[in-house]
Amino acid sequence: MKQDRYRFLAAGGKITHHDWSYDVLIQANFQGTDLSNGNFAHTDLRAANLQRADLRSAIFDRTCFFRADLRGADLRGATIIDCRWQGAIYDRFTQFPEGFNYRSVGMLGPGAILNGAQLNTANLRFLDLSSASLLGAYLGGADLQGADLRGARLSQSDLRYAFLAGANLAQARLEGANLEGADLRATNWAEVELDRLESIKGADFTMAVGLTDRLRQLFLQQPGIDEIHPLTRKSTRASLSAPHDHIADAHMGTAYTDG
Repeated sequence: MKQDRYRFLAAGGKITHHDWSYDVLIQANFQGTDLSNGNFAHTDLRAANLQRADLRSAIFDRTCFFRADLRGADLRGATIIDCRWQGAIYDRFTQFPEGFNYRSVGMLGPGAILNGAQLNTANLRFLDLSSASLLGAYLGGADLQGADLRGARLSQSDLRYAFLAGANLAQARLEGANLEGADLRATNWAEVELDRLESIKGADFTMAVGLTDRLRQLFLQQPGIDEIHPLTRKSTRASLSAPHDHIADAHMGTAYTDG
């Protein structure tokens, strides 16, 4: 029998072999909960907190995981049939069943394949998107503050007015990306692959590190660099002219940590 358990709270508990089928568990908090061997067929787990949850050998048949947080969850041995994963979050500690192609189902995490994804205004703050493929992705206005984008493929992506302050872009590919109005303060540009941009008009690079002379010159040759960023009230040219080297060592010392 279907039950509405909106914002159900069971963090840290142990509820094994339970039948959750057809239940509505939107925004439920199962952080650290042992839910192993449960039946989640047709269950609505939208925006549920499943961080570090034990989901081993559970049944997920047409389960809705939209925007659920699966960071650190253990799904080994689970049965997965026709589930909906768009916007769910995983990390390098999440464990999936053998053979499950989790990178290609619309989830957000390291190595995710999100080419052309519609992520405008999405909250992606501090997410691990390292090595993710975001070719042609729509990220306009997205909050990517502090995100780990090391090695991400962002060529042809739309990052207009995105918030990227403190993001790690080391070794990312940004060929043909649109960075108009983006907040790029304190970003890490070490070894970024870039020869061409669609726009950086109004973008703010204040305190960015890892900008080579070649990249800086490329940026200064772009049209619209005297435009003012709508939030920081600084022009792109001024942000690129400000000293950066004095903070490089401190920033680079933390940019590659996994914590």
